Amino acid sequence: MRAENPVRDRNPQSTAQIAGHPLHPMLIPFPVAFLVSTLVCDLLFWNTGNSAWSTASLYLLGAALVMAALAALAGLTDFLGDRRIRSLSAAWHHMLGNVVVVLLSLWNWYRRYEAGDAAVLPMGLLISLVVVLLLLYTGWRGWEMVYRHRVGVSDQGA
Repeated sequence: MRAENPVRDRNPQSTAQIAGHPLHPMLIPFPVAFLVSTLVCDLLFWNTGNSAWSTASLYLLGAALVMAALAALAGLTDFLGDRRIRSLSAAWHHMLGNVVVVLLSLWNWYRRYEAGDAAVLPMGLLISLVVVLLLLYTGWRGWEMVYRHRVGVSDQGA
């Protein structure tokens, strides 16, 4: 039986945590769900023409941006807090891809705030679709960090 080296065997750790539980993975489901729901509401607006769906999209985008800011703060704290995380290409792709998602969503929200229903079709719908496709990629890269590189995973008791 080999002796464990606590420094070498330790996984990259989440810096933003509460009682050992990483904050970033607790926060990310909210903006993801809000952004996917924005796309769904855009599709429903396209299909029905009912402006309630356009209004719902505006509010969902706003909620997504607030929660994305919180998730980004926790993620950036983790990114800056452990050099092993910064050394992963998956971490860079995840971070930069999500910055693009937030910028596109901010632009999409502003357009809708200024122009209302007229901003949804076709450009708002296309932006929402691109955002969801980017989320699939950045989510995959986030998955890779956790399940392949064990970022923020506690192996105590394993």
